[in-house]
Amino acid sequence: MTRLLIVGPPGVGKGTQAERIVAAYGIPTISTGDIFRANIKNETELGLRVKAIVDAGDYVPDELTNALVTDRLSEADAGEGFLLDGYPRTTQQVEYLDELLSSHGHELDAVVRLVADRDEIVRRLRKRAVEQGRLDDSEEAIAHRQEVYARETEPLIAAYRDRGLLVEVDGLGTVDEVTQRIFSALASRGLETVSA
Repeated sequence: MTRLLIVGPPGVGKGTQAERIVAAYGIPTISTGDIFRANIKNETELGLRVKAIVDAGDYVPDELTNALVTDRLSEADAGEGFLLDGYPRTTQQVEYLDELLSSHGHELDAVVRLVADRDEIVRRLRKRAVEQGRLDDSEEAIAHRQEVYARETEPLIAAYRDRGLLVEVDGLGTVDEVTQRIFSALASRGLETVSA
């Protein structure tokens, strides 16, 4: 069982690396961003609530996000482990996740933090906005999300560092180079892949 979290500012490459991690470790990705976008696209009740928040470049409130994650972690495929992408983002969500996992006798094995220069991240996001036609990647929204990330999410990185769970990985370079750095860092903690 491997329970991981991947963190880093928007645009650092979490989604791309998450796909590779889950394939190698045989666990599902639980990406709040993907779940939110699917709800928005399908115009569900949650999607309509989330759309206004996302369009403003803000994060979805903890209560909504916690409920979504609790429901997703209860699904059968997450029983043997998971990779969280985009959650938790705040210290309150960290506390909620700790309690949720502890209630089932579990805890996180490691927190992978992708690190990259802010200018490079902004360049990546602008490129993604053009390539994918993502309206949530306007220049204003990009700048706002970077500020919100720094303000709200950086404190949880310190908390995971204090617990000895943080694995910092350089997020710049080719996709393959970053993937190998992640696998090496996790292997040094005794977390081996189930497939090459």
